[in-house]
Parts: sequence; structure tokens; C-alpha cells
Amino acid sequence: MIAATGAQARDQVQIADSSTVLPYAKIVAENFPDFPTPVVDSGDSSAGLKEFCKGVGENTIDIANASRRIKAKEVEACKSNDLSEIQEIRIGYDGIVFASDINGPDFAFEPIDLYKALAAKVVVDDKLVDNPNKTWKDVNPAFPAWNISAYIPGEKHGTREVFEEKVLEAGCEAAGDLEARIASGMDKKAAGEDCMAVRKDGAAVDIDGDYTETLARIDANKQGIGVFGLSFYENNAGKLKVATMSGVTPTVESIAKGEYPVSRPLQFYVKKAHLGVIPGLKEYVEFFTSDQMIGPDSPLANYGLVLAPDAERDAVRKDFESGKTL
Repeated sequence: MIAATGAQARDQVQIADSSTVLPYAKIVAENFPDFPTPVVDSGDSSAGLKEFCKGVGENTIDIANASRRIKAKEVEACKSNDLSEIQEIRIGYDGIVFASDINGPDFAFEPIDLYKALAAKVVVDDKLVDNPNKTWKDVNPAFPAWNISAYIPGEKHGTREVFEEKVLEAGCEAAGDLEARIASGMDKKAAGEDCMAVRKDGAAVDIDGDYTETLARIDANKQGIGVFGLSFYENNAGKLKVATMSGVTPTVESIAKGEYPVSRPLQFYVKKAHLGVIPGLKEYVEFFTSDQMIGPDSPLANYGLVLAPDAERDAVRKDFESGKTL
């Protein structure tokens, strides 16, 4: 527990952000009443959780936003620094979309297409080889003969992990390449990790910044394909053309109904020991989870957040109020 006297040195809630959750957190912070505006630092999920897990006290942050759930090893890292009580607050959902320049052709992707385009190694003639595909037409005859050029989130981004699991690994399995790796002697875990390894020959470019950098890359390379969060795409739909995935167009509605296959929950993590000590922290969480912020017709919904069902939003508020921890 941190001492109340220590809190006097800091009167602002401090938040480490993920690039996906950042716009939502900024909207909440800018509208947060009665207390100083929280400090929201941009970054990625992994870096934010690493900062979060440094311990408790006025010199540590209060909240980490994340576009993926905290990992067991991160929880253990928190515990090793005497941070044992963590509250998880789910705010809604988002989709990961694939988009190109607004004037480009329509892309109808399946996970197997992205795997064949971006995996470091693929199976050709029953042999695991370095990815030989140079153009999108090499991947799928229905695609244009554009050189493969994809801008994907860097390895520390929560979006990258969801992309690897729900697109690359799923595509590897659909191609039969996961089974081929296992048959070659890899155990299932190693085979899955190998499926998710991304080629390093320039066809795939890691973007360590936020989605604005990805958009700038596509603006400079009209044949580039970018990976974005749904809300960012929707707020830049005048510049980008979104691809379908498994025949489904990514929209708030298709994600809310569970139809779009590449979606994920969005959440943030709170240090229970800081509640009631850091001024405004408890109130910030309550404000963020109120229907005023994440309910129908709220600013976050209007920006593009896919709302959780009513019952789930109620459960989040009850769990926080009861002090439920991981």
C-alpha cells in the first residue's frame, strides 16, 4: 500500500497507453471532470505493461491500457515487484483490419493469403522453404501483380500478437503447413511459433509507431497494405479501402455480432493499491466505465469503439466496485 502522504506529490492520474486504446483514453481524459486531466503517454501494450509492473508508489504509473490481455509472465513480473492486486477493466472491442489506398483494387483476404504473403517460411513441394512469393498474384491469382509490401505493427504492439495468432497461425493451419511442420519433427508449440514468424526480406515492414505512421507509408506507397484498428480506419475511410476477411467486411456491427474473425477485446489495468490514494483514480475508472463514455451514443462509440453488451458493461462496473482482482 502506498502512503497517503506520497500521493500529495502527484495529483494527476498517470496512464501508459497502447496505440489502439490511445484515442479512447484521450477522449475520456479530456472530458474527465472535477480533477486534473490525467496524463496519457502513447506507446504500445507491452511497453505499457512493463512500466505498469515496476511496482507501487507515487513514482509508478496507475493504469496500463492494452489491446491484448495481460500475460501470465507479466502478472508474475508485477508480483515480483510487490504489485499483487491488479484489476482488469474491459472497455469494449475492436477489429484488426487490412486496408490499402482508396483508389486501389478490392482485396478479399483469407488468413491463408496473408500467411502465404508474409510468413518467413512456407511449404512448397512438401519442403519448408524461405517464402518465395514476390507479388500478391503469386499468393492468389485473383489479386493484382503488386509487389508484396505490408506495413504491420511492431512486435511490442498488442495488435501484432492478435495478428500473428488469428491471421498467420490460422492461415498456416489452413494451408496444411502447421501439420507439415509437426510432421517434420517440430512439437506443436514450436510449429505454431514458426508459423507466426514474419519474413525479413523487406516485404513486411514493422511499424513501431502508431497507425498514423502506417497511413503515411501507404500514402507514400500506393501499393502498400496496412494493418489498422477498425476505429482508425473508420476515421480515415476517405483515404483507405478496407479488405474483407473470410468474406466479412469489418464494421462495428460485424464485430459486435462476432462475425468478423479478426477482433479482440480492449481493456486497461489498474493498481488497486493506488485507489483512494492517487486523487481521482477511482473516479476516473468509474467515469471511463460509465455509459456516458462507453454506452450507446457515447463519444467512444461515436469514435468507433465496439460496445460490449449491456450485461457485460454492468459486470465490469460491479467487479470494479467489489474490488475483484486477477
